[in-house]
Order: sequence, then C-alpha cells, then structure tokens
Amino acid sequence: MTGGFKMSAGQLALLAAAGVLLGGGASAQAADLGGNCCADLEERIAELEATTARKGNRKVKLEVSGQVNEAVIFWDDSVEDNVGVYTNDASRTRFRFKGDAKIADDWKAGYLLEVGVRGANSKRFNQDNPVSVSGTDTGLDLRHSTWYIDSKKLGRVWMGLTGGASESITEINVAGTDVVAKYSDAEDLGGDLALRRPDGLYSNGTNNVVAPNGQISIRRLIRAGTGNQPGEGRRYNMVRYDTPEIFGFVGTANWGADDTWEVGLRYKGEFAGLKVAAGIAYGEANEPTNASGQVGHVVGFECATGSATTVDPKCHQVGGSISVMHEASGLYVNFGAGYLKDDRIRELVAQSNAALADEVDDQSEFWAVEAGIQQKWNSLGKTTIFGQYYNNDGGTFSSSSANFGAGIGNRIKSSELDIYSLGVMQGLDNAAMNVYALYRHVEAEATSLSGNTVQFEDVDLFMTGAIIKF
Repeated sequence: MTGGFKMSAGQLALLAAAGVLLGGGASAQAADLGGNCCADLEERIAELEATTARKGNRKVKLEVSGQVNEAVIFWDDSVEDNVGVYTNDASRTRFRFKGDAKIADDWKAGYLLEVGVRGANSKRFNQDNPVSVSGTDTGLDLRHSTWYIDSKKLGRVWMGLTGGASESITEINVAGTDVVAKYSDAEDLGGDLALRRPDGLYSNGTNNVVAPNGQISIRRLIRAGTGNQPGEGRRYNMVRYDTPEIFGFVGTANWGADDTWEVGLRYKGEFAGLKVAAGIAYGEANEPTNASGQVGHVVGFECATGSATTVDPKCHQVGGSISVMHEASGLYVNFGAGYLKDDRIRELVAQSNAALADEVDDQSEFWAVEAGIQQKWNSLGKTTIFGQYYNNDGGTFSSSSANFGAGIGNRIKSSELDIYSLGVMQGLDNAAMNVYALYRHVEAEATSLSGNTVQFEDVDLFMTGAIIKF
C-alpha cells in the first residue's frame, strides 16, 4: 500500500476478523457504517494494542504467567501465640517470562526469567519479628535467569541461574498439594520460630529474639543456613544438561557456583491406572570459604561454615522421592528421603576443641510421607484431603546461629524433629484458584556437644489461604 494509512500484520488480521463479523450481518448494516469506518477501526486497534503485552521482536515467543499465594497463619509456641498474614513460601507469589524461537528443524533456543515476590515471609518470621527475621527476606528475589539450547534428539543445555538435578528432588507430588505445604520441606511454615525450653525460655536462656543470639529455631534443626532438608538442592548459577526423554526418563547433570556438581534421574508416566512421578539425585559441594566464613548456602547445598584460615568445606548428599496416584479413586501417596554427610566438620570442630571432635555427628537424614485422596465431589473443582508426617535426624552444624549459647561445646551435636500435618485443598476451576487450610504440629529435641539434651515445647500452627494463577 503506497498511499493512505499503513497497517501492521496484526492490524490486518484484526481488520479481516472485523470483516467476517460484519459480513455475517445484514448488508444494510454494512451500508450504514458510512465513511468513518476506517477511522473508528483504527481507534479500536490502537486501544487493543495499548492493552496488549508487547514483545521486543517477532522471532522469539513471549509468555507471561505467574501466581499470587497469600495466607493467614496462627501459631502457638506453648508460651506465646499470635496471628498474621503472610506470603506462603511453599509456592510463593511470582511472575514469569518465558519463550523460545526455532533455529532449525530439530533446534530451538529459549529462556526463563522468573522473579519471586514476598510480603511478610511465612518461613522467616519469629516471635518478635512478624514480617522477617533478617529484614532481607521480603520483596523481590530472582528465582531463574537462564537461557537454553534444545534438540529433540540430543537434549537441552541451560546456562544461568536455575535449579539443578537436586532441585525439588525430594518434593515430587502429583497431587499438587505442594502449593499449600510441602510434605518434605518443613521450614516453609514458621521455620524461624524460636523453640522454647520447658522453663519457657529459648535455647540459650533468653526470652528475646529481636537481636538473635543463637536461639535454636525449627529450621536450625534441619540445616542451620538454608533450612533445606538433606538431599535437597536449590537454585544457583550453573551449566546444566538434560537428556532427551526416553520412555519417561530424563537425566540431568550440572556444575556451577565454584565447584558444586549434581547428577540425577527423573521419571514420569502412567500405566495400569496409576499416575507415577519419581526422581533421585546425588551431589557434591566443595565451596571454598571467604573472609566472612559464609559458604555453602550460596551453592546447591550447605556444608559447615568456617573462617578463611580453616579447612574448606566439603559435603556430599543424595535425595529422592516418589509420588503415585490411583486415577480412578484419587487415592495417592508421596514419599521422600535424603541423606547428607559433612566430610570435614570434625576437622573444623577439632581446631576449636579437639576433645569434642569425636563427638560430632557428621550425618543428617530425613524422611517424609504424605497420603490423601483427590476427587471432584462438587462442581467447583477437585477436593484434596491429605495428611503428612516428617522426621529429621540432624547432625552437627558448626555455626554460632545454631547452638545453646556461646562456646563450641554448646553447638548442636544431634537433633530430632517430628512434624504432623492435616490439610484440605479445594479447587475453583473457573478462577484458576485453590483455597486451602492446614494444621501442623511440631515436636523437637536437641543435644549439644557437651551432652546437654533439651526436649523443646511443642509448636502448633494453623494456616488458611488461597493461590490464584494467571
């Protein structure tokens, strides 16, 4: 078109659609449009374009999606109780940009950019900090920033910030209740609540958690820095390779974050009326210390901390899970377990107190199970009723933030955590929404390197909320 107004391909498509609709009406209606039809159409097109997500180019696809997950949480630590509104970190609020573009017949390139959003943090509040213990665990956090090259025959290579072979390997769940509370990740609900001794004081003999001084919290009995369960990985900067899917199996290997590597195998399939998903992964971390002694938690999983003049950390771990649902009845069961060995923590403790080195428990393990039923008993959507049990036997972690007070002898030698949960989740299909309620009961005990054992007061939590996806 050399004269008049010019139109993009999208505008021409809209014009063609408008022509079809107008053509379906009476010819008299078409004649009544008069000479201003084009101007009116241009105005409408401009309005539509102003409210449409734009892409930087026409070659790469863009998909925008995300979710909002907020809940009310009530807690009772046997001395104090309170209630607040929190972002549910089991599957926190987020927004995502992803897409791909075809390179050749068997090749494509793609990307994933995902940002998490936290208001008050469901796993990082405590008795005196109703939003977040550190003050830095709210707001925006980068979850994924990665590109990939994919071949149906050869597999996919990723580079950037993303999850590796161990990410979510102990949390596989075909029922989808992980958006409420993960059966194998206990820290997401009240993980930073400080545990009380039978006399009502915290583990280090104080009644103050505004300025943390080593009070033991729920997540400190799991792993002092991240709170991740043994065998579970996390997201970090890496190079990752996924094999092509072969009979439902996909293998993964990744390396990054200054010498952390992982390998894993996952399966997903349906047979004999069963829906099955499973996975297992192994990893090693050899992250060197820095001047501040903060290590481990910046990589795939966490080893003991130490100063720059002490031994470098080294850990290895294995974890896995399986989820099976009988599709006709909706009955299902999830099972996960993990093991971590801290290969150098005894050397680290020996530098401060050689007499206690042999007392160190250098292994941590956990197992967890969820069982339930998922059926569409009403027109709103599927209803899921479930119960969970979690057990963690923790080893020593050389950190001043996980002890009974000052001194190497007061650091945790071993611990046990038992958690019982009951929950219900109701789908609202027309709104892409799930509403839920969950009750959780926590029992814990710990022993110091000097032999002091404490049976902590129980903690009860109740949470109700909803997640909506877009």
